[in-house]
Amino acid sequence: MRIEASAPTRIDLAGGTLDIWPLYLFHHGAQTLNAAISLRARCTITPRNDRRLVMVSEDAGQRVEVEHWSQLRDGHDLKLLGRLLLYFQAEGLELQTSSESPFGAGIAGSSALNIAVCGALNEWTGGRRTADEIFQIAMNVEAQAIDVPTGVQDYRPAYYGGVSAVELGVDGVRRVALSVAPEELQQRLALAYTNASRNSGINNWEVTKRHIDGDAAVQGSFARIRDIAGAMRQALERRDWAEVGRQIAAEWENRKRLAPGVTTPEIDAMMEAARRAGALAGKVCGAGGGGCLFCFGEPDVIPAVRDALARAGARVLDFRIEAEGLTIQRLP
Repeated sequence: MRIEASAPTRIDLAGGTLDIWPLYLFHHGAQTLNAAISLRARCTITPRNDRRLVMVSEDAGQRVEVEHWSQLRDGHDLKLLGRLLLYFQAEGLELQTSSESPFGAGIAGSSALNIAVCGALNEWTGGRRTADEIFQIAMNVEAQAIDVPTGVQDYRPAYYGGVSAVELGVDGVRRVALSVAPEELQQRLALAYTNASRNSGINNWEVTKRHIDGDAAVQGSFARIRDIAGAMRQALERRDWAEVGRQIAAEWENRKRLAPGVTTPEIDAMMEAARRAGALAGKVCGAGGGGCLFCFGEPDVIPAVRDALARAGARVLDFRIEAEGLTIQRLP
């Protein structure tokens, strides 16, 4: 028996970083908005004739082989995969992974891979775990792998797909599908890779610490980001695309105030090129400093925006908004 699993990445529209505990507890009504996209992370589990474990990352070009899962805690470069195999105490398999997302793209490629692998290993070990249990495992293991706290939003689009809000509160985390026609949103977006990877764990942890330490400027920016996410959700659900554009622009201006490294001269130049081509707004995906950015505009200007981004040095990515989340297949 072979198991194949895949999960979509996402574009975060608004409210990002607030999903890191305990930031959302300080901002009543906090939520993040995101859209799953068709750039997927994939994994395959193949049984072996012995008890050894093999991990193969096609993207990193790395292979790790051990006798037993207890050897996967440390001492190798595939930390996320190793920690997941360690948690599930898997034996006698080869785990092979790949991703359609560029490295360090800020579109939650690691979270999508995490969900795909968790889903596959859950299936391998009997499929007893619920979605919420898988989210908890994925979040905690990823924190172990990157050595800083992780947020909660990115596992939901990977698991469910679609366009959604992730509501964050004292009583927990709730994913709500938004009444948005995917094709109407998709035709207003251009997605591009800046050709520079980012380290979201470091960026997000720096601003989290500043918030907790009482930085009034950071706290004020997050309060505005919370309000922007609420206003954008309303605009999306009533199909007020001009207002959606205004809120994306406002989100980006507030996000740039969180830390000096959120934007770069190269990102600024790409955004300006897109604006001159007709884009209404744009922002980086994830924590910033590199990775992907997306621009928003009316459908008739998006081809020109894509061309402008390419001329400015970005790699324009083809995608569609993905309705399907985690998929798992058992094969002979």
